[in-house]
Amino acid sequence: MTVADGLVALVVEDDDFQRRTVARMLRSLGAREVQEAGDGRQALVSIQGAAIADLVVCDLDMPEMDGMEFIRHLGQADRAVSVIIASAQDRSLLNSVGKMARAYGVRLLGVIEKPVTLEALENLITRYEPPKAQPARASAWSARFSLEQILHGVQEKQFEPFFQPKVELASGLVLGAEALARWRHPEHGLVAPYAFIALLEQSGKIDALTLLMLEKAANACCAWRERGLELTVSVNLSLVSLTDTSLADQITQVVRSAGLHPHHMILEITETTAMTEVAPALENLARLRMRGFGLSVDDYGTGFSSLQQLTRVPFTELKIDQSFVTGCAANPSSRAIFESSVEMARRLDIKSVAEGVETQQDWDVLKAAGCDVAQGYFIAKPMQESAFLAFCAAETVR
Repeated sequence: MTVADGLVALVVEDDDFQRRTVARMLRSLGAREVQEAGDGRQALVSIQGAAIADLVVCDLDMPEMDGMEFIRHLGQADRAVSVIIASAQDRSLLNSVGKMARAYGVRLLGVIEKPVTLEALENLITRYEPPKAQPARASAWSARFSLEQILHGVQEKQFEPFFQPKVELASGLVLGAEALARWRHPEHGLVAPYAFIALLEQSGKIDALTLLMLEKAANACCAWRERGLELTVSVNLSLVSLTDTSLADQITQVVRSAGLHPHHMILEITETTAMTEVAPALENLARLRMRGFGLSVDDYGTGFSSLQQLTRVPFTELKIDQSFVTGCAANPSSRAIFESSVEMARRLDIKSVAEGVETQQDWDVLKAAGCDVAQGYFIAKPMQESAFLAFCAAETVR
């Protein structure tokens, strides 16, 4: 079976020769149908047709509508299409457009510098995955749920942790997992976090969910360790919660009541807003660290997760944001920032964790840089506890 077997492809390119060349390559790789468009405007008309494209290979510099505007329209239309950008533009510009595409919600398989080769095209198409219906449904639900409905779900303990493995790069062994909230809704099934997290944070009601997740994650980790699995569990802690100076006591009580020692839990501090009330936040974090909890600065390198925070909080882990990890093997700028972050973590004597590892190439770069821990879809997606335990029992060394 060839990599594009059965796919409907669309080539968006203003140069006739290059467009036909890429179209021939796609046919040779097994594409069932290949459509062609000379610019973004023609392409938008094409994707309204009966055979909606699975895969788009798109140039950037085109008349009428350039590739960037076309990608924006794709994202806004919420089309389940995978995109490959092919352009002769500067590499740094291509990397920037790649980030733009992901920000618009477009599934970007990668970027090819022209001239396009069969090998480069084939390598990127191997990343293609058929679209899944679940995320689209969850996105639609996010507008339906009221705060009262969400809080009722929390009260009824309908929320549960899904576990994404965290793997030691040097050995390939599972060290633990991050617990990520999912809502097991009695009518709508599994609901993704972006349908409820933002509303809870905006209303100042996130603590109820946090404490429930801490309880369930601690119970799970305690059970793992009783089975002889020397694992830790990580739970997200919103900065919004840290303004309440009693929070550290609440967290400690929940975790210890589950029978788990705080040494076996890592609290990942997520920053959705600037730290305006610094003193109570630092009091809580210092108290949690004193009691044995690990502290991780989440999404390091973005937003307010800055160097300043590393001087203020006794972190034990630096979690490098996925924007510097995903595709770092092919992006010199991301790779330089990532390697610098790993070196800084080493000098601070804290663990470096890379999130968003999606390919073998990225894994190899992280390992060569001396990064301690990796997490991402290349290893495993978030999963139910039973699946996580099965994953731990399998061979994981890469």
